Parts: sequence; structure tokens; C-alpha cells
Amino acid sequence: MTMLREPSRKYSAFPQVPLPDRQWPSRTITTPPRWLSTDLRDGNQAIVDPMDAVKKNRFFDLLVEIGVKEIEVGFPSAGATEFDFISGLVQSGRIPDDVTVQVLTQSREDLIRTSFASLDGARAAIVHLYNAVSPAWRDIVFRMSKDEVREIAVAGAKVLRDEAAKRPGTEWHFQYSPETFSTAELDFSIEVCEAVMKVLNPTPERPLILNLPATVEAATPNVYADQIEYFCRNLPNRESAVISLHTHNDRGTGVAAAELGLMAGADRVEGCLFGNGERTGNCCLVTVALNMYTQGIDPGLDFSDIDRIIETVEYCNQIPVHQRHPYGGELVFTAFSGSHQDAIKKGFEAHERQNDERWRVPYLPIDPADLGRSYEAVIRVNSQSGKGGFAWVLEQDQGLKLPKAMQADFSKAVQRMADDLGRELNAADIWRAFRETYHVQTVGKHLQLVDYEESRAADGTRVFAGTIEVAGKAQSVSGRGNGLISSVVATLKEAFGIELEVLDYSEHALSTGSDARAAAYVQCAVAGNGTVWGCGIDEDVATASVRAILSAANSAVAE
Repeated sequence: MTMLREPSRKYSAFPQVPLPDRQWPSRTITTPPRWLSTDLRDGNQAIVDPMDAVKKNRFFDLLVEIGVKEIEVGFPSAGATEFDFISGLVQSGRIPDDVTVQVLTQSREDLIRTSFASLDGARAAIVHLYNAVSPAWRDIVFRMSKDEVREIAVAGAKVLRDEAAKRPGTEWHFQYSPETFSTAELDFSIEVCEAVMKVLNPTPERPLILNLPATVEAATPNVYADQIEYFCRNLPNRESAVISLHTHNDRGTGVAAAELGLMAGADRVEGCLFGNGERTGNCCLVTVALNMYTQGIDPGLDFSDIDRIIETVEYCNQIPVHQRHPYGGELVFTAFSGSHQDAIKKGFEAHERQNDERWRVPYLPIDPADLGRSYEAVIRVNSQSGKGGFAWVLEQDQGLKLPKAMQADFSKAVQRMADDLGRELNAADIWRAFRETYHVQTVGKHLQLVDYEESRAADGTRVFAGTIEVAGKAQSVSGRGNGLISSVVATLKEAFGIELEVLDYSEHALSTGSDARAAAYVQCAVAGNGTVWGCGIDEDVATASVRAILSAANSAVAE
């Protein structure tokens, strides 16, 4: 076999659609489409081990719960497992009145009859008929003429009509797919669909669903949109048809194709949760729906507990949802980069201050809370992170709001820990590093407050008198100054020879109510040895400030 030096010679560009006055580029999506989940059919046939009845029932219940109103539940003529599941679902009475199930069948009389039999007793149902119409299938797979292919569709439509007439107790709806539409001649697809419509006689009140699938995604999504607009413009009796989209992801643009197809005039989107399906998968319903949500459009689907949805989908499909999958991935709301973390942190702070609910947080197109995600997981720390990352984690986990200069000081300790461990740092790691760096709530500190009293001297100065443990031995100490902090500084100099000069001080409440605590931060100059930071935490804000001075003193001794 001779290898081509230029493999691209085997391929040719997909032809453009003759639509010079296309309208879809100037349109926007303003309302949600009808949604059809094909997880239980298209998704199921694409997994290594197809779902058993337990998994299919669990998946069906999930789809109902999140608000999907049209569900393709299977291919009843594929075998007893499929038939029994569909029939059992209908007979069980578990299909809500506002949900319509759909089954798929090839355009063969025996398969169509089996499909209707599986739906006996249904309140309402959609029977989805299909046959491939594109040149590759006509010439290579079927070896049929256009007339013969059109006749397959017409014959199947007649069986649909007749089988439905035998079961007047069910509200029947029909769907026809000119399969391989995306690679077929547009005028021939219209011709076949028109022929099917003449058999089934749809009306605006009882329309026929025409599914125009990108069975194989063969061009850029704008070409698919052109195909949809051309079809909608030229289909006779368009008002009696619902145009449905079933895009695949062969080129990685299945979602884009669906969105542009809606702009081009389609009414319905078919797909799977998180994009499961043959080859590279179907259009991801989660992504399309939440894309609308971020544009102020209610998609009518509930993904407010997305982690539980993912858990069910992964269990039923036995395929993990990728960590970077839009909206649902474990890491899609997570920032490791320092600049990203800083922008997100500032965005959340601004969001708390604003007087409306408008979402304007950098790097986050959607509020994670709307999907049931916690803010604690938004910023995570590794060796690539900056000071904003660990500061956010400390604030969310411990309530500490470190001054910016202290963040810079602590960042060195965090960086050392990240480099030493060679992994992501969790909240416990960061809290441990903070306590060890600033001697907060740790044992074996050089100076540790036991108790103290503050009083006012006759000359108006403040007197600090207390007990401080030094290397485990209690020592009574005292000193005076203009205030509590200065009196503690004076005590440290007189009793231990530690000379500090307070450069900066701040404090804030950690919580409210009867169990409220406070945090105090202090930056001190050490005689002849730069600056150090200290932090104190206590139920009493004054005591927190004393602990902060001792924390700084311990850092000075450690230096």
C-alpha cells in the first residue's frame, strides 16, 4: 500500500449552501427549544455495556426530575431487553402526564409494528421513523436510486399511519428523520420529507416532527445553520412541521451547530446529558441549556444539583464526565493561577457589596451556587497559585481576612509547602502552614499567653500585668504604655529583651452571636532585623490583639 505524502489530498472541502441572503447570523436565541433526551437510545447504544433495566429506570427518573418532557426511551425492535423495558415503563404508569416517550424504528414494516406493540396502552407517544438519504448511503450501502430511497420513507409513513389508526386510545405523534441529512442534497431531503408529510397529513395543531440530523458532522457549524435555514424556507407546509436538530460532535462543534441551527429556525434540540453518544458523542443538552441560562433565558431544565446528576449519569453510562466538561466538570469553576484567583476573589467581594443579583464575577460565566456547587471549591492552591488563592481559602475555611502585606509575607511559606509536597494544597494544609508560620494555636511556642489583666495607672497610662509561659514555664510579667498594645510591647522589652515597633494593626470579627470570635493582625519592626507579622484569635478582641503581639514576638525570636 502506497502512503500519500499529503493525506489531505484524500479529502475535499464541504460545499457551501446557496443562501446569499441568509438571516440567521443577525438573530439571537430568546426562548428555549423543545428538548428531547436520547440518552436511553442513542446514548445507550454507544456505551460498552448497555444499561440494564435498573439503570434505564434510574436514568428515566432523572430525566423526568430535571424537567425533560420528551424522552426517546429505546429501539424496541432491537431485542427483548429493549422491548420489555419500554413496555414495562408504559404499563407501570410511571410516565407523567406531561412527559411523552419516543421510540425509534427503521423504515421496515415488521420493525414499525414491533415499535407500536411496545407502546400499547400509552397515553401519548412519538414513533420516530428514519432512513438514510445521502449519496454515500444510496450508492455504497443501499445501492439504490433516489426514487427507491424516497419510496422507503413513504412506505414506512403509510405503516405509521395505519398502525396508529388501530390504536385510537393513544395520542400518537410522528417523527421522521432523513438520516445523514448533513451530507445529503438539500433539495432531495426536502423532497423526501414532503412525500412523508403528504402521507401523514400533519396540521399546525398536530405537526410532524422532522429531525434534520448531523449524523456525521462534516462541516463548520455555520454550514449546518445554512442547511437548516434553507430547509425551513423551502419546505412546503412549514407551519405543520416541528424542525428538530440532532447534532453529533465529530468536528467538536456539536453544541455550536445546535445553537446556530436554532437561530436558523429550528424548534427542538435532541441530545444526551454531558454529550454521550456514538463516536465523539451527541450534542450536550447540559451545555446548550446552561449556555442559555447564562444569557438570561430559562431553559426549562433544572441543573441546580449538578453533582447528583453527574453521579447518576456516570453510574448508568459507566463513563466519567471529564474534569473540564463545560459546567459539570470537577475543575471548571476552579482557579489555580494566581492572577485568576485574585480576579475571582475581588469579583466575589464586589458581588457581596452590590445592590442587585447581576452576576459579574471574572472568569466565572455562571454562579457555581446555581448548580449546587460551593464557593470553597472555586479557588484551589498549588505551586502556580498566588497570594490571592490561599487568602481566599483561609477566608472561606477559617474566616481570616489577611491584610495584603501579610498575604505577601505568608505566600513564601505556602510556596515552600507546595514545592515540598509537589501537589495541590487543601484547606487543612494551608491552615497548618499558617498556624506554624505565625504560631497560632500551636504547642511549643516560645511565648504563650496564660492570662492577663489591664488597668489604668494614676498618670493615665495603661498597665499590662499577666502570666506568660516561656518554653513551658510560667512567668509573671508587667509593663505600661499608652494603650493595651503598647503596654504589651513594653512588657516584652522589659521581661524578655524583645524590641518590637508596631507598624500596622487591624482586626475583624470572625463570627457573630454568643460564640463570636475576633482575629487581630499586627506588623512589627524588629530592632535590626526587618519586620514580622503576627496573628491572634480569641473570643475577646482585646485578648486577640495581645495574642497577635505575642505571635509577632515568636516570629521575631524564630528569625
